[in-house]
Amino acid sequence: MTGATEGVNAEGVNPVGAGPGRSRRSSGPRSVKRSLATILLGFETIVVFLGAVVTLGLVSVATEPGPVSPLAVVIGGVLLCLSMVALIALLRFRWSYFIGWLLQAVIIATGFVTPAMFFVGALFAAMWTYSMIVGSKIDHTHRDQYKEIK
Repeated sequence: MTGATEGVNAEGVNPVGAGPGRSRRSSGPRSVKRSLATILLGFETIVVFLGAVVTLGLVSVATEPGPVSPLAVVIGGVLLCLSMVALIALLRFRWSYFIGWLLQAVIIATGFVTPAMFFVGALFAAMWTYSMIVGSKIDHTHRDQYKEIK
């Protein structure tokens, strides 16, 4: 089947946004916990990237050899940013939230290289904690309301 019938479902309707080779996913409403985690990780990725750039600048202009080389800062910053972006895609799995907690600890630990990252990491860890607690509570409340409606 090619041409005008591509992307058409069994009822003969072309779902909105579904083109050739794409299907519309009907997974129901997205959880608040997942939405908050996605937003937080997105902003955190930007801040960590900028922190890595600052750390690279500080390590590069240091007159004495420091604890890390500029290459290690670049590799570490890129890996940390890529892991946060990958985690955003994995948030549909329950185990991924544990990985999020581990990433928060790693970001706090980057304070040993750049002390300002202790503050930044603690701030994002506090926001992560808040997002996990409040998001879970809201999701739990909405689940109960949904059961009452059905």
